[in-house]
Amino acid sequence: MTKIFAHRGSAGTHPENTMIAFYEAERVEADGIELDVQMTKDGALVVIHDETIDRTTDGTGWVKDFIYKELQQFNAVYKFAEQYDFCRIPLLEEVLQWIEPTELLLNIELKNGLIEYKKLEEKVIDMVRHYHLEHRVVLSSFNHNSMALCHRLAPEIETAILYMKSLCQPWKYMRAIGASGLHPYHGTVTESFVRQAHDHRVAVRPFTINKAGLMKKMFQYQVDAIFTDYPSKAKQLLNNQKTT
Repeated sequence: MTKIFAHRGSAGTHPENTMIAFYEAERVEADGIELDVQMTKDGALVVIHDETIDRTTDGTGWVKDFIYKELQQFNAVYKFAEQYDFCRIPLLEEVLQWIEPTELLLNIELKNGLIEYKKLEEKVIDMVRHYHLEHRVVLSSFNHNSMALCHRLAPEIETAILYMKSLCQPWKYMRAIGASGLHPYHGTVTESFVRQAHDHRVAVRPFTINKAGLMKKMFQYQVDAIFTDYPSKAKQLLNNQKTT
């Protein structure tokens, strides 16, 4: 059965990559949460998608140029300012501490395609191990060198490659770097592709699936999971499909 990952939390209804977005994902019974990790000037692992804080907060500047204490002053309510007063940029550790006693899965996307954060892989892996979440976490990135490194450092933690354009027999490529999951842009996903991937025992989890028609198509293809900004809608559609 296809699993539902709440993309940046319930990002369609709550401020993305904030604790309230993650709480909402749990409330609507998503199977897992997807989030993004960057690193601050003082080495803190923070949950934010962009390399800058310009889009999702009331501040400006590069995440890498702030210490975490400075980042705490910015409001990350994004486009939901009329609904919420103030949301902090959370620490990855804060999320892991919260998620550990739950049954939620977690996809951690390392945002190191533009900026090469030193020791990002090691720090994320150490933290995942500290909270004993090795078998509930998937590490992913558009930086495939990073995923190869993660596999060497922690072969017990699943890694997945993110990509935008069709790849020729990606299961061969991903095996070469130790990955076991494909996280493709949904436009590259066909039913035959999913079937071939499964024949090679490869998980397929496309992003970002927000429209009902596309959700139904992905469920029909029997993808392993989808990433969606609207986990509540996806769960309802999936449950309806199971009862018909």
